[in-house]
Amino acid sequence: MQTYLDFEKPISDLEGKIHELKKLTDENEGIDTTDEITRLEGRVKEAVKDIYSKLGAWEKTQVARHPQRPHFVDYAEKLFTDFTPLAGDRNFGEDAAIQAGLARFNGMPVALMGQEKGHDTKSRLKHNFGSPRPEGYRKAIRIMEMADRFGLPIISLIDTAGAYPGVGAEERGQAEAIARSTEMCLGVKVPLISIVIGEGGSGGAIAIATGNRVYMLEHSIYSVISPEGAASILWRDSTRAREAATNMKITSDDLKGLGIIDEIIPEPIGGAHRDPETVIAATGKVIASALEELGKLSGIELRNQRRQKFLDIGRNL
Repeated sequence: MQTYLDFEKPISDLEGKIHELKKLTDENEGIDTTDEITRLEGRVKEAVKDIYSKLGAWEKTQVARHPQRPHFVDYAEKLFTDFTPLAGDRNFGEDAAIQAGLARFNGMPVALMGQEKGHDTKSRLKHNFGSPRPEGYRKAIRIMEMADRFGLPIISLIDTAGAYPGVGAEERGQAEAIARSTEMCLGVKVPLISIVIGEGGSGGAIAIATGNRVYMLEHSIYSVISPEGAASILWRDSTRAREAATNMKITSDDLKGLGIIDEIIPEPIGGAHRDPETVIAATGKVIASALEELGKLSGIELRNQRRQKFLDIGRNL
């Protein structure tokens, strides 16, 4: 069942009428509503195209958080083969918010990691809504060390509102784990490709997103803090999240213009949640192109290029 966002009400109303007409036809075989359904479906396409052509930062935030948007597990299933998840940080325990392991991409062995939010209540609780604890980042560090040792390219898929801010996580060194993970990203001598597929929230995202190439899906967001968090700090009023989102420059267009990301991966009209297979296939093409390009560089060149890329951010604005 399709979930509609607040600004999608015109689309919801039209598709609701289509559903009623189809139900009426099923219940009364003598009634032919084909022409009316075709007309309404045309209006739906026009409405979706019109609405999604002028989304603001807050609307894009809602799309990035859409519950039916494809998650890490969907990309892992469609783009990779032989994915073998590895569990635990060899220090404290397992954190299901970060999924990491070894896989094959177009036959090439790679290391794959990313945040997983879950699709329903049970899986969201299991994955802690995609908010990793320190052991999740230490697991990511373990996988990156292994990839560096065996010369495996690293692919990270980012989708988190931020690292888990609970007392237990802070007691176990959340900030240190994020810093060490970021440091490991900067230090490996293999290609590291990062894609923001939904939310790229704060240090929780940058800890595995410090790559040679950083891409964003068209309607994803990438920010130092959530719009609600920024509004609470700046104005002590979380209801001003829309205003914060606009001023924070968190959309893919904003960040491409600022030189923080390399490219934008277009989404189907209506967002990734309306056509997951198309956006996943487009992401696969971008990964393949990046691997081919980065495969021509030596380990030292890869590491130096990655470090210089992040040192240059903000210098030429």
